[in-house]
Amino acid sequence: MPVLSSAALLRLVLLTAPVEAPVPSAPLACEAGTHHLALTADTPGEALAVCIHPGKPTHFFFDAKLAHVELPGRERFLVTRDDTGLALVPTQALEKGERVRLTFSFQEGTEPAGVTFTLVVHPSEAAGLVRVTRRPRSLDSYREGERQARADAQACRADKARLEAQCGGQRGLLGLRAQGLLGEDGIPSKDITPGVTSRPGNTLASMKALSYRSDTTPTEGGREVVRLAVEQLLKNLGSTPWTPAGAVLRGPRGEEWKALGVWPLEAIAPGKEHPVMMEVEVTEEEARGTFTLKWWGQEAGSGGDFFDGVTFP
Repeated sequence: MPVLSSAALLRLVLLTAPVEAPVPSAPLACEAGTHHLALTADTPGEALAVCIHPGKPTHFFFDAKLAHVELPGRERFLVTRDDTGLALVPTQALEKGERVRLTFSFQEGTEPAGVTFTLVVHPSEAAGLVRVTRRPRSLDSYREGERQARADAQACRADKARLEAQCGGQRGLLGLRAQGLLGEDGIPSKDITPGVTSRPGNTLASMKALSYRSDTTPTEGGREVVRLAVEQLLKNLGSTPWTPAGAVLRGPRGEEWKALGVWPLEAIAPGKEHPVMMEVEVTEEEARGTFTLKWWGQEAGSGGDFFDGVTFP
C-alpha cells in the first residue's frame, strides 16, 4: 500500500471536508430620521453607507455649494438638485442589497473638497435626510437644534389641538361644516327655514335651518349614495338643559336612517339658542322628497322633538 506524503494527505483532507455555505450579511442598520455628518480634514476617506429603498425619498443637504455630483446609473433614480442639496428616489430597477456609489464635490475654495457615500438598497427602510456640515457641530449648535425641535413639536401639538377643537372629531359633512368648508362655493346648501315646522309638544324650536347634500362614490352593486346633512339653530323652550344625543331622518314613505353623527355635543341652556347638525347616508333615489327630522337628548327622560318639512338641494 503506497504511503501518502504529508502534502498529499493535506490535499485529500481539504477535498473531502464539507463546504459551508457563506453566511449572508445582515441588512444595513437604518434610521429614518435626520443624520448629521460633520466633515473635517481628518474625516476618513472611505465611502459612508446610507440606506435607500425604492419609492422612498432620501435628501442630502450641505452648508457649501456643490460643483459636481457623480451617480452611476442615474437613470434608475428620480433626482432633483440645487446648489446645496440633492433629493433622490430609487426606482424598482434597484435590487435589495445593491450598492451604488454617490460622490459630491464642492466648489473651489471649500474644504474638505468633497464627500462620497455608498447607497445601500435596504429591504424596507430609507434614510430620510442626511445633513452635511464642513466642521464639527458645537455644543451650542446641538442645544439650539434640540430647542428648535421642541418648539416645532409644541407647534404641531398646538395645531393638532386647534383642528380637533374646530372639528370636534367629526368627519364627512360634519367635519367640513366644523371647518367652515360648507357654503355657496362648495357643497350645495339650501335654506329650509321657512318650510321647517315644529310639532306640538316639542321642547325645542327651530329658529333657522339649512340642509346640505354631497355626492359620494358608487357603492357595491352600482347604486350611488349621497350624504345629507341638516343644520338647525335650536332654541330650548324647556326648563332644563338639553344636550343632543342622536337624530333620525324619516323619509316620505316611513323609512328611517339613523344619523352617522351629531355635532356639537354641547348643552343648550333653557331659553338659549345653539346650532346643531346631523348627517346620514342614503341612496340617490332615497334622497328625494320631504323628510321629518327627530332629535333626542342625553338627559334622562328626554323625549323626541320632531321637525317636519325638511328638504335637500
